[in-house]
Amino acid sequence: MSERELIEPHKGDKRYVRRDEKGQFSEVVDAGRSLAQDVRHHSEHKKPRNQGDRGD
Repeated sequence: MSERELIEPHKGDKRYVRRDEKGQFSEVVDAGRSLAQDVRHHSEHKKPRNQGDRGD
């Protein structure tokens, strides 16, 4: 699985994206929603670097 990458297509519009083998976006998540979900959920295991949305 590729690492998450933070992009800002427009000022104030930040998104986490993953790219497939061709370099196209395979998954796009709004940064505000992603960070809010991370705060609500406390995991038991460590996650790999740049894989914040993966794990338990």
